[in-house]
Amino acid sequence: MTSNQEAVRARAAAVFDLDARLPAQVFRDLGDEAVFCGFDTLLTPEAWPALAALAAVHGDRQVDLLVVEGYGVTGAALSLPVRATPDEYWAQVGFGPDPGPEDLESITIAAQAVALTGPSGRWGCWGERDLEVAIVRGFPDQAARAEWRARYGPCVDAAGALASWLPPVFGSRPVPDAYAHGLTTNYGTSPRS
Repeated sequence: MTSNQEAVRARAAAVFDLDARLPAQVFRDLGDEAVFCGFDTLLTPEAWPALAALAAVHGDRQVDLLVVEGYGVTGAALSLPVRATPDEYWAQVGFGPDPGPEDLESITIAAQAVALTGPSGRWGCWGERDLEVAIVRGFPDQAARAEWRARYGPCVDAAGALASWLPPVFGSRPVPDAYAHGLTTNYGTSPRS
């Protein structure tokens, strides 16, 4: 592991509990209301402006991405400057126009759980492919959260994720009570104590 990869992992470990998985609390200290987005878009060029904007709000000059879990890419780490373009982000996480065997190590294809943050440690985005969700925290206030959701959506709160996004993951059945309780407790409207 290079020194940059070690630094990215250390910054991610300061923001996230890298051993936790949803619905458990994956964020260490960020307790503002969570915003849920789709995992499928998190690792696409379309997500980059939203990630770069949140980093810039906190004065971060870069966005760090750590693959927490994945097929052949676990531990992959990268940093991109916030001034990078969506195409530059895609070049790091995506795959070429004619996917082939070499693309099996693409983060977009192989990552199962990812953690994104910046050097400030004041924001984070956690995504899990199995649940098809990404959770974003670290907005300076409710107005900033609302503006970010409106500009970069579609996004929902925990109740919205439980009502519409997660039922298909559970075979279009209601989300199990214990799971729903954990998600609501950890990511609902009340900040953690």
